[in-house]
Amino acid sequence: LQQYCNMTDAQLDCALDLMRRLPPQNIEENLAGLIDLVPSLCEDLLSSIDQPLKVMKDVKTGKDYLLCDYNRDGDSYRSPWSNEYDPPLEDGAVPTKDLRKLEITANGAFDAYRELYFEGGVSSVYLWDLEPTGFAGVVLIKKVGDGSKQVKGCFDSIHVVEVQERSSGRSATYKLTSTVMLWLETNKKDSGKMALGGSLTRQDERTPTDHDKTPNHIVHIGTMIEDMENKMRSTLNEIYFGKTKDIVNDLRSIESKRDQKFKLSAARGIADALKSRHGK
Repeated sequence: LQQYCNMTDAQLDCALDLMRRLPPQNIEENLAGLIDLVPSLCEDLLSSIDQPLKVMKDVKTGKDYLLCDYNRDGDSYRSPWSNEYDPPLEDGAVPTKDLRKLEITANGAFDAYRELYFEGGVSSVYLWDLEPTGFAGVVLIKKVGDGSKQVKGCFDSIHVVEVQERSSGRSATYKLTSTVMLWLETNKKDSGKMALGGSLTRQDERTPTDHDKTPNHIVHIGTMIEDMENKMRSTLNEIYFGKTKDIVNDLRSIESKRDQKFKLSAARGIADALKSRHGK
């Protein structure tokens, strides 16, 4: 039994390592292939791998919202705008009355945040209670490129936060796990077709103190997510775009071979002249 568990753990580690190296725009296809290859890892893979967010329209309010495991109950998904499931579900899980008020406020706040930072896209916030105290939630943001200038792309960010209030009632501990998935694809006559994609996962934990008042959860969660997204966008820019630019610049030159030979010859001439001068 121990040998079987060790083998399963090794298979899961290999599968997760492989998925981290594959393009994020093909996650669903690659994940289905892995599950067909090793069906015993199905549950572990589905719970461990973040998939691109899907969009659904709330029939009652006409607003778009994002789908994930945190707002799913069976085959139905709960809208953060109407708090109703689609397809309808009578006994679907919903947040308590007080937590629902906080969820409505959070959706309004992050809707404004999304518009300011991304100038479009879709955002959704879902909250649920934790036992014995505290609550957890997920903040989802998706922005899809419009395909203008022959550039396609998508940005998905998933922020899972756990909030544990202290006994004093004036502070709380916030644990944040953020995942960002990004892919871009260009297909131009001059440069040809190029795809660029990747994902990052980072964690943070803070315990801010609100003196003489109860914690403002929306402010603290929003500040953590804003700081985390800024850091992750900067890292993506440095790793993916910066490194790709360096590689392309090393592999490709806009100068002709004749100019390159002339520069090389001139450099060698200068080097030889310096050597002969030092020799004297």
